[in-house]
Amino acid sequence: MKLLRRTILALATTSLAAPLALAQSAPKLKVGLMLPYTGTYAALGNAIENGFRLYVAEQGGKLGGREIEYFKVDDESAPPKATDNVNKLIKRDQVDVLIGTVHSGVAMAMAKAAKDSGTILIVPNAGAGAITGTMCAPNIFRSSFTMWQSAYAMGDVAAKKGHKTAVTITWKYAAGEESVNGFKEAFEKGGGKVVKQLTLPFPNEEFQALLTEIAASKPDAVYTFFAGAGAVKFVKDYAASGLKKSIPLYGAGFLTDGTLEAQGAAADGLTTTLHYADNLETKRDKEFRLSYAKSYKLQPDVYAVQGYDAAQMLGIGLNAVKGDVSKKTEFAAALEKARIDSPRGAFTISKSHNPVQDIYLRQVTGKENTFAGIATKALADPGRGCKM
Repeated sequence: MKLLRRTILALATTSLAAPLALAQSAPKLKVGLMLPYTGTYAALGNAIENGFRLYVAEQGGKLGGREIEYFKVDDESAPPKATDNVNKLIKRDQVDVLIGTVHSGVAMAMAKAAKDSGTILIVPNAGAGAITGTMCAPNIFRSSFTMWQSAYAMGDVAAKKGHKTAVTITWKYAAGEESVNGFKEAFEKGGGKVVKQLTLPFPNEEFQALLTEIAASKPDAVYTFFAGAGAVKFVKDYAASGLKKSIPLYGAGFLTDGTLEAQGAAADGLTTTLHYADNLETKRDKEFRLSYAKSYKLQPDVYAVQGYDAAQMLGIGLNAVKGDVSKKTEFAAALEKARIDSPRGAFTISKSHNPVQDIYLRQVTGKENTFAGIATKALADPGRGCKM
């Protein structure tokens, strides 16, 4: 009888301990958000975080069975501070996953730190090609684009419109240089010629001297990459100078994404290329836009989509490894074969871990970047220099 009682007690203790063990086996997943919360890109950083949190909320606050715990660092879009900032998350907070960032110079430092430490990194904006090119790694992914993608598509569009000469203008940093070079590659392949490539230091917004130089050059078209507050100022200055009436202005979509309210009438009619547009009219996008508007009392933009998809990609990887982020090979394999059901339209992930996606032609109508067609279908970045 005593033996029977002991057996029953042991079984009862084991059954009570099982749920406790299961609860203890899935600690919170530490997600480090390193984004710009101040400065010219602050609105972009906030939209990315909003999108990320929206997807997590839709999954009941968990991804891969693990509740999310957030750690935040304002990167200030300052490359000199980037290494110290990312190490706050990796070494001090010991995050499992890094999400960031907007500025390509900062993202390059994040990619190096992620590669050195083996920490999973999902880049929700910065388009520097090297991140999924020469710096590519099994634990580094992108939910956004490369600068080459939207720029190459616009170069092709401009050439097909019959423009023969163009001037490019951007900030002198990795993202801007890669964007104008992508435009040049396609534009000159299509028979055009880039006659000048103008730059100014980031985040300088003194455009007048360069606008005078554009007027003197008299190109058929101008291609530009600016974003945030710089994009607002450039579009207004371009219109105020009178150039908008005589020389068509084309740009990567960041020129008019998240900036139309501030640009006002100066942006009317501008043509851009990007992997998202305001009126795609798909069921998936309508649901996303409604959910975002309800949650934040704001209309979403491409940055919100990229944050949303960063969380979606993280969820796909975590589900494949049952929440165990140490299984990086299996995590990567799941994403490489996934079809991500994004508000932008479904996309896949290339071997270098960059989205393979449609690039849309958009035209500004009022306060919307109106869908005007597909500039290039399922465009894959060449991933130059990636050895993985």
